[in-house]
Order: sequence, then C-alpha cells, then structure tokens
Amino acid sequence: MEPIFLTLYVLIWPVIVAGTLFVITRAFLREWLQARREHRKMV
Repeated sequence: MEPIFLTLYVLIWPVIVAGTLFVITRAFLREWLQARREHRKMV
C-alpha cells in the first residue's frame, strides 16, 4: 500500500468517529431539552 493511502486511512477514522459522536450527542441533547420543557422524564 502507498504510504499516503495508509496515512489517510488512519487519519480519517477519528473524523468519522467524532462526527458520529457529535450527531448522537446533539440528538440526545435536543430530546433531553424537549423533555425538560414538557416536564417529562427521559426514561
């Protein structure tokens, strides 16, 4: 394998993981704030 491809492969994974974590966290916070406004429990 070319070193550049291996480098890009190794460096792209943290970006994918960070993006996924950001989307999940943002959705959770949105649901949590909505539940607080409506005086409901999350679980």
